[in-house]
Amino acid sequence: MPLVMGVDSSTQSCKVVIVEAETGSVVRAGRAAHPDGTAVDPEAWWRALNAAIADAGGMDDVAAWSIGGQQHGMVALDATGSVIRDALLWNDTRSAGAADDLIAEFGAAELAARTGLVPVASFTLTKLRWLRDAEPENAARVAAVALPHDWLTWRLRGYGPVGSAPLGPALDELVTDRSDASGTGYWNPADGAYDRALLVAALGHDAILPRVLGPAASVTDQAGRPVAPGAGDNAAAALGLGAAPGDVVVSIGTSGTVCAVSRTPIADPSGTVAGFADATGNFLPLVATLNAARVLDITAALLGVTHDELSDLALHASPGADGLRLLPYFEGERTPNLPDATASLTGMTPASTTRPNLARAAVEGMLQGLGAGLDALRGLGVPLDRALLIGGGAQSEAVRRIAPEILGMPVEVPDPGEYVALGAARQAAAILR
Repeated sequence: MPLVMGVDSSTQSCKVVIVEAETGSVVRAGRAAHPDGTAVDPEAWWRALNAAIADAGGMDDVAAWSIGGQQHGMVALDATGSVIRDALLWNDTRSAGAADDLIAEFGAAELAARTGLVPVASFTLTKLRWLRDAEPENAARVAAVALPHDWLTWRLRGYGPVGSAPLGPALDELVTDRSDASGTGYWNPADGAYDRALLVAALGHDAILPRVLGPAASVTDQAGRPVAPGAGDNAAAALGLGAAPGDVVVSIGTSGTVCAVSRTPIADPSGTVAGFADATGNFLPLVATLNAARVLDITAALLGVTHDELSDLALHASPGADGLRLLPYFEGERTPNLPDATASLTGMTPASTTRPNLARAAVEGMLQGLGAGLDALRGLGVPLDRALLIGGGAQSEAVRRIAPEILGMPVEVPDPGEYVALGAARQAAAILR
């Protein structure tokens, strides 16, 4: 039975799974840490990828492979294939002013219509504008722009800087997929084409961009093995979960994401919903929140309890927490866009101000924040029939039991797993068929 390899190169670490192509069963796995920071030398990802592959027992017996990775990061390459500067990650906010400038120049509605996105500091487009304005000499050297998963795929296929890769710096061999391209801010998911005018407006000149492969397309590595297009992390996770139209994936990590599989492209001029593509040929409109599992962390620390004890307390309180309400904007919020907001606790009376009610208010407040993302998707006509709850916060019994009431739909909680890497492995298995 052939084996395939799936990779999740996330912000914090690189995870590798080796999977039976026909059954999806994980045969072995490995991981390696990434450095902290919002700007990282991509070579650190390359070292971690090789270490994680070694930890998983190598890939000599692998028939095909695919890489999923963190979206939006700017990997700028010169004509020799060398990285020009540390990659700015999705969570690097120095380009917030550049996002405002682009919106002022083009208009939010125009940008949403052309790319499915209204620029924020996360997106690659704004990072390129920042580079043009803050580091013009570096911007002038840019010959190609890649995303983290694009660059790692290129390197693992055998390409790279002059003198350090067997196949050399063939920049035209950079490839990506629809999902990751849709997070750049200069690709249109509706027509599948790069918007070169926006790229030039951001960077100051044109550059080589990765060829966008369709869901069933592939390239080869230096050993002749087929290589799938890969995907951005949210799209790879949706693929790993088997999400279909009507499903919404609610991920409760430190921050939260709400993304739904849609058959039609979505463009939201308010910028609340990012109109991404998915890894199958459909679309993946997504809403991000800043305050998710961290709400539970903060409340558990305040009460001096473990997460399991916080869950027990919450389940001993009545729905609505006797009127106690936590608005959990501890570090501002992205949905709604209130970067300077703070958290607040209201409805405090002698009867309502109890430990169980505070625990319940934290769970309900966190879920209501994610529910705002569902409301934004519904408002754009995205069909939502079932929620798939994943991430660390989904392991709370209170969250699992309270979620259907707050989210207003059936909720399923898949077993914990490396769904980004598993989605990449599923993609690799598909190109063998």
